[in-house]
Amino acid sequence: MLSTNLEYYKPSSIDEAAALYNSLKEKEKKPIYYSGGTEILTLGRLNLVEAGAVIDLKNIPECLLHEKNEKKLITGSCLTLTEIEGKNYFPLLSAAASEVADHTARNKITLGGNICGQIFYREAVLPFLLANSDVHIAGTEGVKTYPILSVFDESLQLKEGQFLTGISTDVHYLSLPYIHIKRRKQWETGYPLLTAAGLKINGQLRFAFSGLCPFPFRSLEMELELNRNIENEEKVRNAISYVPSPILDDVEGSSAYRLFVLKNILLDILREMGER
Repeated sequence: MLSTNLEYYKPSSIDEAAALYNSLKEKEKKPIYYSGGTEILTLGRLNLVEAGAVIDLKNIPECLLHEKNEKKLITGSCLTLTEIEGKNYFPLLSAAASEVADHTARNKITLGGNICGQIFYREAVLPFLLANSDVHIAGTEGVKTYPILSVFDESLQLKEGQFLTGISTDVHYLSLPYIHIKRRKQWETGYPLLTAAGLKINGQLRFAFSGLCPFPFRSLEMELELNRNIENEEKVRNAISYVPSPILDDVEGSSAYRLFVLKNILLDILREMGER
């Protein structure tokens, strides 16, 4: 149970949701968008969510799309991680989704909730960063499409009143060789220590990470070093110098331990992906 009363709204269109947000904001209701609700409930119980109204997006058709045509895969923001894993259109995304929390939680956690939430891991964004996907963002001016690498900087850069409706990915990326590695300090479903995702395209490796820094990221500088024609140990030493800072140092693991784990994960990826 939450310690505050929230007004609840469930619009059936993008325009209705955006207009409703502005109307509630003018009334100083402090509205927030809602898709799965797991984070709102978790943080709300700790009095870390300050809102007077929630706008449930799960009745908006565009947010529930899960379609693949000859060119694109469209993944709606209100799809649960379980639904994404079950369809398995994008195996790397399915691998990432299957490692978030436990199965019961994944039945409620949505793609949009994971990517846009306050909890900094946001592992579901990693495959989209590697695939140069496009994000569809809605607001009072309608839906606009942006390359994810242009609008994801530590988090998805949404303006006041905007929300994610879905993500489009070129089908070429769906069948590429990939790897997904998650390391935890304890328990199979505990918070991750470090997550790494890799994708191989035209002989070149792409890398994205979660849990190393207080935000998920893809580093082009690290990729450049990791694709050089030198020994793997030297590649990894060079690449680590480009890790964004600060490196996390918390109960899950010290910054030094995270770097140790990163080094070993990168060596594992280079060995395994080099054979594909």
